[in-house]
Amino acid sequence: MSITDLLEKNAKLYPNEVSLVEISPANQPSHNVTWREYSLIEATADEKYRRELTWRDFDVKANRFANLLLTRGVNKGDKVAILLMNCIEWLPIYMGILKSGALAVPLNYRYTAEEIKYCLELAEADTLIFGPEFIGRVEQVCDKLRGVKTMFYVGPERPSFADSYDIMVNYCSSIAPAVELEGDDNAAIYFSSGTTGFPKAILHTHNGLVSACMIEQQHHGQKRDDVFLCIPPLYHTGAKMHWFGSLISGSRGVILRGVKPEWILQAVSDEQATIVWLLVPWAQDILDAIDSGAIKLADYRLGQWRLMHIGAQPVPPSLIRRWQEVFPGHQYDTNYGLSESLGPGCVHLGVENTNKVGAIGKAGYMWETMIVDENGAPVAAGAVGELAVRGPGLMSCYYNNPEATQEVLKNGWLHTGDMARTDEDGFIYLVDRKKDVIISGGENLYPVQIEDFLRAHHMIKDVAVIGLPDERLGEIAAAVIELKEGASCDEEAIALYCLDLPRYKRPRKIIFDKVPRNLTGKIEKPKLREKYCGERLVEAQTLA
Repeated sequence: MSITDLLEKNAKLYPNEVSLVEISPANQPSHNVTWREYSLIEATADEKYRRELTWRDFDVKANRFANLLLTRGVNKGDKVAILLMNCIEWLPIYMGILKSGALAVPLNYRYTAEEIKYCLELAEADTLIFGPEFIGRVEQVCDKLRGVKTMFYVGPERPSFADSYDIMVNYCSSIAPAVELEGDDNAAIYFSSGTTGFPKAILHTHNGLVSACMIEQQHHGQKRDDVFLCIPPLYHTGAKMHWFGSLISGSRGVILRGVKPEWILQAVSDEQATIVWLLVPWAQDILDAIDSGAIKLADYRLGQWRLMHIGAQPVPPSLIRRWQEVFPGHQYDTNYGLSESLGPGCVHLGVENTNKVGAIGKAGYMWETMIVDENGAPVAAGAVGELAVRGPGLMSCYYNNPEATQEVLKNGWLHTGDMARTDEDGFIYLVDRKKDVIISGGENLYPVQIEDFLRAHHMIKDVAVIGLPDERLGEIAAAVIELKEGASCDEEAIALYCLDLPRYKRPRKIIFDKVPRNLTGKIEKPKLREKYCGERLVEAQTLA
């Protein structure tokens, strides 16, 4: 079975029902109407505030792009890269690539020109489709790319080095191409987040994609009347695999192009969203805006919102306690996953387990978990080891990188690089990334534990703990602290607060700075290490 079979089923069963909506708050009209009402107002293409597609339109657009690719000599097994901001064209293009028999290769829209070139060549991409935000970056490398034969451009004012997707796709047949797809066929290459170096190319099959649909619906119970608000980037497995729950249930998805708290709540209100997946910074910003009075919940219709879930990073328990106080009617869930395991779902807390907030959960539907020592043997309950997972969404390999594949795939288990432990009930708690563990004076310090403690401080918005070189101890823990807007706090106050930590866990340096996060919410610790390791920290104070 191919994941495109699910799209074709929805097009037959619900042809005139809305499948996708795109909201662009930056194009907000001046007159006082809801976003849904605005879609009926005449507007030029570049001013569109709300766009929508039916299931039939979705399938037709996917078929047309598949046929366009076939006319350009794309064969089964070729690779087609997508470099687009979130937009209503994204998912039909993705499905069209799969219908052609090619592999979809989504690219991170933060990539530099050189990173774009690196990933295109690593994946051996034949074709690139990109949007207006990337003209300059693509132009820098288009003459240097090995293997890329065709480029399509989505948007107005086509650059000379690319063909127009918008024009050419409309001349292609709307009938599904006669390409046979099997579950074991390769379907997509995703890239690791690159937080530990250059990204690796991760190969997945159609069976893996279909399993992600089943797992997501099993965990969150999407039904036909659910509406999923999608905010994170679609190039990432997390956002797309959560949308897969809408695909399998035939329910509506809403793509929001923006992360301001008022935009999120307005989208939930106007589109009557029932499920929202947030990253930690966005959830925190919403709560802060409510606490400050910048947002008044009475201004929105939120009664239908049933589930808020968070993934992609460790979730501070203090944040969820605040959320449940403000939104007592919400179910809460968290999911753990990696691009190597097709995004969220290999570990799952479950809405019935809010008493375990702080844990990432237990093995997800159809998944197995194990915590192992350095030799791959299971550790005792409560002991810290490396989390390993096994299930239907496991990657086939790191494409063109057998050495890296062998490092993480062992006897059918994916060794995640995340250090974890279980409690007496078998719930898994993340301790830290294996590479982020700080060894100070022979003691293992797990930054996540220190970060969770510091985030409970009422002045702190975000925090990252990194190891800095030290002649005597080898490494010391340094806390990079981002204060809430308008907050005033000094090193002495943080030092006093940290007296409740065991002495060896207390940060030895405090740095007040922004905490950089990537688009999936993960702290970019390599950037902080590069910035502060070896520098004289004038603004930091060494704590006894």
